[in-house]
Amino acid sequence: MAEGFAKEYSRGSIEVHSAGLMAAGVHRKAIAVMKELGIDISDQHSKEIDEKLLRQMDIVITLCGHAEEYCPRTPPEIKRIHWPIKDPVGAIGTEEHIMTDFRRARDEIKENVRGLIKDILNLSK
Repeated sequence: MAEGFAKEYSRGSIEVHSAGLMAAGVHRKAIAVMKELGIDISDQHSKEIDEKLLRQMDIVITLCGHAEEYCPRTPPEIKRIHWPIKDPVGAIGTEEHIMTDFRRARDEIKENVRGLIKDILNLSK
């Protein structure tokens, strides 16, 4: 979801990469809740962290607790930000409850990405 928002809101003004600790696929419910906002992430795919690419980043963002803890070390010149967003993949309950949790995560990510891109674009002026 973060990759989808970053690509949408930056409109190509920043280079966006997304990866996780392990490739696990893009969850169909994540695709569905993003589609509700008119953002299609169905062509995105889950990727594992590429150490070489990681060292080329200006900013690295981790999204959930275990990612911050287990993410590979980043060189000191790379800004690292952590957004402690509860992963909705573990949600249990009714279908509506689970979808509500995916929407919660989506909306938290959306606001964080918007703020970050606004800050990045203001710095580049």
